Amino acid sequence: MEHRQLILLGTGEAMATECYNTCFLVKTPEGEYFLTDAGGGNGILRQMKRVQADFEHLHYMFVTHGHTDHIVGVIWVLRRIAALMNEDIYGGEFHIYCHSVALQIIEMMAELLLTKQDLAHLGKRILLHEMRNGEEVYFLGMKLTAFDVMSSKAKQFGYRLRFPNRRTLVCLGDEPYDEHNRVYAERADWLLSEAFCRHADRDRFKPYEKHHSTVKEAAQRAESLQVKHLVLYHTEDETLPRRKALYTEEAQEFYHGPIYVPDDLEAIDID
Repeated sequence: MEHRQLILLGTGEAMATECYNTCFLVKTPEGEYFLTDAGGGNGILRQMKRVQADFEHLHYMFVTHGHTDHIVGVIWVLRRIAALMNEDIYGGEFHIYCHSVALQIIEMMAELLLTKQDLAHLGKRILLHEMRNGEEVYFLGMKLTAFDVMSSKAKQFGYRLRFPNRRTLVCLGDEPYDEHNRVYAERADWLLSEAFCRHADRDRFKPYEKHHSTVKEAAQRAESLQVKHLVLYHTEDETLPRRKALYTEEAQEFYHGPIYVPDDLEAIDID
């Protein structure tokens, strides 16, 4: 049986042009997919194709918030899945989980941009589910617990995902960890954290103006939370050729577990 994998479709921040905006898949050992966010455009279709992830095996999605670099790609996911439904290729239902604001944005985009034929699936086989802080949902043998990341910019949710083997993956969205969420993040097997730039480059990239943090700060938080593996993403793209080495070097000063600074399309075994 295959390993459970984390597949990074994109690793860049909102204005990145040298890599795709941050979004990712969790692939189950059975070959099914769970998608988190979709980036800022139809590049999501290209990224899915490049990792050979068939939309016919994608039935669950989580949208963290309504910023363009996370939610605009959702309309392309809906178009692709609706087209497969129209062709009688897609089996079953497609479920999107998100908070109330993101749900309203998705509904509005769908009403304005989908054809009547595609839109007819909304509410029937394409289902939007409003999640509330602390609410749980089960799918693909996994339990997802949604939580408010306490953003000061726009309403945003992260989640704690528990696998059948009881290992956990925590997505903090694209903002720094808030202490209110220690109950979800502490001792996670995998922590996915934004890290806009190296601490040494903070004057150059100005992460705090965008309510983001540095590699040093993300690593320090991971150490204090005693998480077992740290994944850093949602970064600037100007240092992309050396990003993996530079970010890993800085993170290792403050966090003593395995550190992953993935490139777009990189797959990580998380079992």
